[in-house]
Amino acid sequence: MGLLDWFSSRQKIAISADLWAETTARLPFLQHLAVNEQKALKNLVENFLAEKEFSAAGGLELTDEICISIATQGCLPILKLGLSAYREWVGIIVYPDEFIVPRQIEDENGVIHEFDDVLSGEAWEGGPLIISWRDVQMAGAGYNVVIHEFAHKLDMLNGEADGMPALHSGLSEEEWIAAFSAAYDDFCQRVDSGQKTRIDAYASEHPAEFFAVFSETFFELPAAVSQEYPAVYDLLKRYYLQDPGG
Repeated sequence: MGLLDWFSSRQKIAISADLWAETTARLPFLQHLAVNEQKALKNLVENFLAEKEFSAAGGLELTDEICISIATQGCLPILKLGLSAYREWVGIIVYPDEFIVPRQIEDENGVIHEFDDVLSGEAWEGGPLIISWRDVQMAGAGYNVVIHEFAHKLDMLNGEADGMPALHSGLSEEEWIAAFSAAYDDFCQRVDSGQKTRIDAYASEHPAEFFAVFSETFFELPAAVSQEYPAVYDLLKRYYLQDPGG
């Protein structure tokens, strides 16, 4: 029985040792995890797969590899937070490549402008998470569309994505806002001045993107965050309860 059969029966999913080893071998940023953390992540992924519903679009055929890879990367940020951090949404839609989302914006004169937005991933508040399989496979070099979009879902737990997720005990809104606002302003200034940054310049688009980009970089290239923005690294370490650079 394959994973897709389990999805249809809604039974608890068990990932074979070989399939798990193949998945994690493709994700070098998991190698720092201790043996007990690897086991905990596998268990979390199995529970995640039992709760969520994957579907394909754009002619893609879902496979065990696709579902487990996305689930594994998506569960890394909640390894210590628990599956409840991804509550209130179920669906994950996977496209083979970048996809198009029609948009409408109204200008200051009340004129409606329509355009197509080409995306590699998108998280809808209260709705599904949409992702490009091609981009999922690009993980491992500081770019991780899965962690990025799942970070948006964490951000949305307490309302509209604004760069500050629901904080657990030990973290205050005041220190989060102070550290992230200062770092965001500095980062935007660097990008606007044309300075090359080790962290993706897309983080300057909005505070929500800043949190998502810094989250993916935190897990893939922790030194880039800790060296350039140590206060933000400290908060992310305390929020995710993990220290990938430690």
